[in-house]
Amino acid sequence: MEAETVKYPVVHNYVAGQFVESEAAATLLVESPLTGAVLAEMPLSGAAELDAAVRAAQAAFPAWSATPIKERVQVFYRYKTLLEQHMTELSELVHQENGKTLDEARAEVEKAIELTEFACSLPQLVAGEVLEVSKGVECRIEKRPLGVVASIAPFNFPNMVPHWTIPNALVLGNCLILKPSELVPLSAVRIAELLKQAGLPDGVLNVVNGDREIVEAICDHPAIQAVSFVGSTRIAQVVYRRATGNLKRCVALGGAKNHLLVLPDAHPDMTASNVAASMSGCAGQRCMAGSAMVAVGSVDHIIGKLVEEARRIVPGQNLGSVISRQAKERIERYITEAEQAGAKVLLDGRQATVPGHEDGYYVGPTIIDYVTPDMAIASEEVFGPVLAIMRTNSLDEALSIENASSYGNAAAVFTQSGGLARYVMDHASAGMIGVNIGVPVPREPFSFGGWNESKFGACDITGKSSIEFWTQMKKVTTKWNPESRTNWMS
Repeated sequence: MEAETVKYPVVHNYVAGQFVESEAAATLLVESPLTGAVLAEMPLSGAAELDAAVRAAQAAFPAWSATPIKERVQVFYRYKTLLEQHMTELSELVHQENGKTLDEARAEVEKAIELTEFACSLPQLVAGEVLEVSKGVECRIEKRPLGVVASIAPFNFPNMVPHWTIPNALVLGNCLILKPSELVPLSAVRIAELLKQAGLPDGVLNVVNGDREIVEAICDHPAIQAVSFVGSTRIAQVVYRRATGNLKRCVALGGAKNHLLVLPDAHPDMTASNVAASMSGCAGQRCMAGSAMVAVGSVDHIIGKLVEEARRIVPGQNLGSVISRQAKERIERYITEAEQAGAKVLLDGRQATVPGHEDGYYVGPTIIDYVTPDMAIASEEVFGPVLAIMRTNSLDEALSIENASSYGNAAAVFTQSGGLARYVMDHASAGMIGVNIGVPVPREPFSFGGWNESKFGACDITGKSSIEFWTQMKKVTTKWNPESRTNWMS
């Protein structure tokens, strides 16, 4: 399917099981970053439309929350099968609206399937606890849903990130408002359609499209009990403060500057291929991208192999586009500023074009050596296929650079020494650590989440930790034996 010929219908909000026309006068054109072609038109909804979605969720909540979890999960068994059946279509949709390669888009949908599989296991993980605490007196703990919750998703994973929240939050009995990124609203449409086909009752999932106004309205709405957010650190801080200021639960995942520490004893070929994939996968537009490499000692032989490996990454073939013209200009500006500050560009991806897609937004793989920690490219999130190499003489010096970052999503070390790997695991200031792995994303049931300014709030929105975020505990104490002696415990 050629992007130039794709034209999707006007994107509508999804409320109470129906797609409804927005009352908003303002709209936004959704472009494919592959070609710059218009894909669809999307409404910039207002607070009144969010309120209608919340009312639909409130109406659906009593019946949905009262449905036994063993029955709720059956919807997601059927939904998983639908995701598998529609794999090609869903992957193409991600490819068109986000700019990923088709292989990357397929991997994203496969991850969504894994997240759905985990949600199907939740009945085994939330079984209540019961203990006889005194003669004839039992205490039990039950996990109960919160009510209406909301998920604010980013542009870089239009299919996967909504699945960080939708399956778990809904299986646990909540009703959810999804606000997709205004840059990639099309995948959310199909998610809603397939969940309805799987038997999800109307109103349990609602989708409201818009921009900043909807985000602010979600944070302010008194009936929304919890908010999850994924995006930049600057906006994550704003969302966290506003949501918690309105007495809501909130976990807000922000940006990252992930450091890859390369030691002289690292396996050259494995290290080069992993670092290249880490910095360029999804065009570098992921918060787990390895964007800063810290070369410890003499690793020129590995850097040479890394450049060779990166030269095989070609825009339009095995490298997708970045999300917008503004993103392309911002990324290239970082490269130029680093070069002007004295860094050496070993591989230059500026001004990349793809024949036949000259209006697309492409940045080629870029490797910059001799970057110093004071340069902007060393500390700020570039969000493109760009690797900044800093050089140190010792592992402790490398760790001091990593520790100084305000972010804390991920860090990785490349070495054949178990002792040195353990040292980095113990001393790196990041929530996710890799050893000879450039993108150390934990898989289910382990939860995703960083430290420092990469995450605001307690618990996680994926994995086992998400159970605590999406539920509240009810403690029940019972006694049915009046003949038993009363003591201080009963």
